Amino acid sequence: MHKKVALLLRIIVAIILIQTLRYKFSAHPDSVYIFETVGLEPVGRIFIGIVELIAGILLLIPRTIWIGATLTLGVIGGAIFLHLTKLGIVVNNDGGILFSTALITFLLSTIILYNYRKQIPINKK
Repeated sequence: MHKKVALLLRIIVAIILIQTLRYKFSAHPDSVYIFETVGLEPVGRIFIGIVELIAGILLLIPRTIWIGATLTLGVIGGAIFLHLTKLGIVVNNDGGILFSTALITFLLSTIILYNYRKQIPINKK
């Protein structure tokens, strides 16, 4: 993959992760509703926000891209699972935008991780 395209994908995912933090950290009513619905309010909301912040930063540091992509896949995979099991596709009449964003973020993170798979330190004995 071209380096500029790979960088663009990393920036897009980092922006998606980081722009949601204001909702989580300010206890926005929509964020509180989501985390109450899944039984994780307030500790889960803050914890997930911290993990997303870390993942977003790691995606932008060349040596830690694979870690950021892996963290993102875990967090967003959990979000997708909760949408499918407890929240539903549409949350608070959002038209499914949160779910769609989660799917896009998951897909882009998968592409990023695949692209940087050679960075993953695998112990070959």
